[in-house]
Amino acid sequence: MPELPEIEAYLAALRPRIGGAVLEDMRIPSFSLLRSFDPPISAVIGKGVTELGRLGKRIVFGLDDDLFLVLHLMVAGRLHWMTERKPLQRRYGLAAFDFDTGTVTVTEAGTRRRASLHVVRGRDGVAALDPGGIEVIGSSLDDFTAAVTAERHTLKRALTDGRRLSGIGGAFADEMLHRARLSPMQMNTNLTDVELRTLHDAAVEVMREWIDRRVGEVGDGFPEKVTAFHPDMAVHGKYGQPCPVCGTKVQRIVYADRETNYCPGCQTGGRLLADRSLSRLLKSDWPQTVDDLEEA
Repeated sequence: MPELPEIEAYLAALRPRIGGAVLEDMRIPSFSLLRSFDPPISAVIGKGVTELGRLGKRIVFGLDDDLFLVLHLMVAGRLHWMTERKPLQRRYGLAAFDFDTGTVTVTEAGTRRRASLHVVRGRDGVAALDPGGIEVIGSSLDDFTAAVTAERHTLKRALTDGRRLSGIGGAFADEMLHRARLSPMQMNTNLTDVELRTLHDAAVEVMREWIDRRVGEVGDGFPEKVTAFHPDMAVHGKYGQPCPVCGTKVQRIVYADRETNYCPGCQTGGRLLADRSLSRLLKSDWPQTVDDLEEA
């Protein structure tokens, strides 16, 4: 899923390409994408781009006459840039934004269509789509603490709740928790004041570092290979590889279509967290520590 650093990279690439450009046409063959009807999509044709921003993980295109396009890429949605208009991909193409400077296309891999596009009028219309989470960068420790502990959840769940914290998905939650040396399954209500401060510092550091990294990687280009995995990440997507801090093999928890990666040495005192699917299968044979796993 594109998370805050990826969205910032998209925005950095879009601003010099379509800032001030005129939206000449919209091609939306996918009926699942457009989630609003008033104003109609025809209202944005011929409007100039006045601003580009984001709302959490949503990309906001500000247009003339106080109109806004709010695009949420969800898990598998991606943006692409073309200098010439071309037909959309038959299987994955969801929409094409045809500007007088080029075309931005939206694709979504897989068979499930989760990406969404809203056309709204005024900033109140944009605000109505805001899930409400605070921005980690610039947040105070008190505000961050209130957001993380608002409801009783595991730390991984608390960090990725868009109603509380903005722009964090599974990948960067894994990185933040590793940086803070906290278990993803620790309950948020059990954190000490020191742990909360450490987690806040780690969250801010990770977000700042990865925004700089993602934007820097794109340079003057356009981010075409947006993925949740990056070779420089410490634990996310690194199952079975050595932790860059302590050398312990990174472990994972898989449940449904979600994966959590962590280092037992840095985050759980050497204890393995039971994978729900495997622990049900292995029952009492499930190893409890890294040493047990190595022996197995």
